[in-house]
Amino acid sequence: MTPQDLVLTPKGLRFARQHWPCTIGRSGLSHTKREGDGATPTGTHRITGLLYRPDRIARPNRWAKPIRPGDLWSDDPNDAHYNLMVRAPYAYSHESLRRADPLYDLILLTDWNWPRAIRGYGSAIFLHRWRRPGYPTEGCIALRPDHLMRLASKLTPQTRLIVTNLE
Repeated sequence: MTPQDLVLTPKGLRFARQHWPCTIGRSGLSHTKREGDGATPTGTHRITGLLYRPDRIARPNRWAKPIRPGDLWSDDPNDAHYNLMVRAPYAYSHESLRRADPLYDLILLTDWNWPRAIRGYGSAIFLHRWRRPGYPTEGCIALRPDHLMRLASKLTPQTRLIVTNLE
C-alpha cells in the first residue's frame, strides 16, 4: 500500500491519513463478483478514469473528462462492448451516465473487469456520490458529495482502490 491508495476499512475509505465515510454494495463484499449480485468486489483496483458533469460541477482534476449527453455504460453481458462506455442510441442494456439526479455528477472509474470484460463477472464498479448515509449501492462505493469532490481533486492516475475482507 502507498499513501496514494484508497483503502476500504470498517471506518470507511482511508486516504491521506483520513477516513471518509462510505457505503458499499447491498450484498456486502464478494470474492466472486457476478453481474447484478449487488456486491462490491474485493481486490486491488486501479482508478482508471474520472468523469464529471461540467454543467453541474467544476472540473475536479486536470485529468477529469466531461460526461456528455448520450454517454452510457454497457451492462449487458451479451454485448460486445460489455463494461465499456458507449454512446446513445444503444440497443443493449446500459446505464445512463448523464442522470437527472446527481448520483453520477462525479464518477471515479475502476478497472474492475475492464478493459477486456469477462461476461457476467460484473460491470462498472464506480466511486460516486451516495443517495444518503448508509444507503447501499448496487456494488459501487459511494461517498458524501463534498468528500467525493475532495478525494477526486487529490487522486492521481497511480491511485488504487484496495478492498479486502473487513473482518
